[in-house]
Parts: sequence; structure tokens; C-alpha cells
Amino acid sequence: METRQIRIALIGDYDPQVTAHQAIPIALEMIAGHAGLNLQWQWLATDEIHAETPLHTFDGFWCVPASPYRNMDGALLAIRFAREQRRPFLGTCGGFQHAVLEYARNVLGWSDAEHGETAPDAARALLTPLSCALVEAVDTIHLLEGSLIAEAYETSEIREGYRCRYGVNPQFERELLKRELHAVGHDSEQGLRAVELSGHPFFVATLFQPERAALKGVLPPLVGAFVKACAGRSS
Repeated sequence: METRQIRIALIGDYDPQVTAHQAIPIALEMIAGHAGLNLQWQWLATDEIHAETPLHTFDGFWCVPASPYRNMDGALLAIRFAREQRRPFLGTCGGFQHAVLEYARNVLGWSDAEHGETAPDAARALLTPLSCALVEAVDTIHLLEGSLIAEAYETSEIREGYRCRYGVNPQFERELLKRELHAVGHDSEQGLRAVELSGHPFFVATLFQPERAALKGVLPPLVGAFVKACAGRSS
């Protein structure tokens, strides 16, 4: 019997020079081979995502690193679709930042929420420069027990790599996390590094880049959990 094809949209502007963009196809190939899945992925450039884009044809969405994106609104549109239509979603690095921004604008009603990378002078700059930039850094992250991400890694403490300069503005963090969006990962300094959305089958966003493990020949557990969620949706 032929295995049903699983389709994943990679939201972002592909650049072969970006380490994460090199790692993501390798990670997906590894997981597809390991699990025996018929997996297809497609890069969706942010400036080609609009109201008529057939997002419903995808089983899952991965918003990838390397922002600022060419069209922030395109990225936010795809994230909103994944959130509202309960499609599996993974956001890494820039994907984390934009998942948080989409939630703030469209769930919390913070229409003035902005990304400090593109609107540094905004009154509600939700994403601001980290006190210490995490560029090619590796750090320990403590995971919330029982969270999707902790279940994926099968442990509550992990070490992962970053290439990131922006995180959630501490000024707005408490209000941001009051409802369905929950903190599930913090670093050793209690910096917010991972979030999940309750009431959604799989909506996980991390400031770190778990896909990088694939470049060392290691199956990234979180990517595996995401693909499994996509496969479950398409079965």
C-alpha cells in the first residue's frame, strides 16, 4: 500500500548561506528515512504568501530562521492559518519571534505589537535585542515537564545552539503568557527560550535551532515530533 504523502510548508526566504536552511532539508530527510514516511517539503517565500495562497494543501508549517523576512505579513498570515486551523506548527529562531508576534496581534489584540528588528522605536516592541546576543552560542535549556517539547526530547534539560539576537521583551512577557501561550523552556538565566500553545495539537516555538543537530548526523527530536504530528494529521 502506498504511503500517503505528508506535505510541510517551510515559511521563510531560502538562502543557501544560512546554516539553518542547510540543516532543515537534511533533518527532514533523516526523519522521513528513519520513520519510513513519504515526506515532501516546499519553501514558501514570505513575499509569495497572500490571501489566495493554498495553505490548506499543507499538513504542517515550519517557520524557519533568518529574519527579517522579505514580507513579515506573509509569514504572519501562514502562522495565523496554522494556529487557527490547528495544523502542526514549528517555529525556530525567527519563527519563534513571529509566532509570538502573530499571537500578540491576533489573539491578545495588541495591534501595535512590533518586532524591534524592523520597528525599533515602536511603543510596543514585543521583540527586543537580547541582553547577550546568542550568535553561534550553545546553552542549556530547562524544559517544563509534561510539555510537548520535553516529551520530544524525553528529558527536562537539553543543550542546543542559537544564532539569534532578539527575544521577547521582558516588559511584556507576563501579559503575553497569561492565556493560551505558555513558557515551556528557559535558559540558565531564566530567559524565555520556548513556548507552546495550549488547546492546539502541536504548536511549538523555540528561540534555539534544533535543526542544527542534523548537520552532525543526529536526528533532531523536536523536528521528529513535529513530523509525527503532521503524519498524524494526514493519516
